Amino acid sequence: MTEPTQREGQGEQGARRSHGGPGTRGKTTIADGVVEKIAGLAARDVGGVHAMGSGISRTLGAMRDRVPGGGKSVTRGVSAEVGEVQTALDLEIVVEYGVSIADVARSVRENVVNAVERMTGLEVVEVNIAVSDVKLPDEDEDDDDSDGGDGRNLQ
Repeated sequence: MTEPTQREGQGEQGARRSHGGPGTRGKTTIADGVVEKIAGLAARDVGGVHAMGSGISRTLGAMRDRVPGGGKSVTRGVSAEVGEVQTALDLEIVVEYGVSIADVARSVRENVVNAVERMTGLEVVEVNIAVSDVKLPDEDEDDDDSDGGDGRNLQ
């Protein structure tokens, strides 16, 4: 039993001299989807953001949400390119009518950059935001289970 302990001790000493502390040994890889989820949740937390994604992706997402086990997609409207130390993000959002689009975009960028950098340690080099629609107060919700009874497709 003492033999493995001695080997572990010797390995640790050798590693300290040549590789640094235990926290620096090995490589951490973060998938694009992880960054997309973090960014999607951070963007949705900003006031004035009604939804994420284009009309088509929201419609398809609403249909998928109705399928048992489909669940809501937090990555809808988010695309990430992740490198070893940096990431770039593209977001597509729908804003509430009456809000300042420039202010909402600025807040989304700040929230997304802070969340992604804090949680992943990656440097966010850019967050591109495309505003694809404005949610008017009298429009039907995209997630409603009905089509209004007249067969119209939801946007």
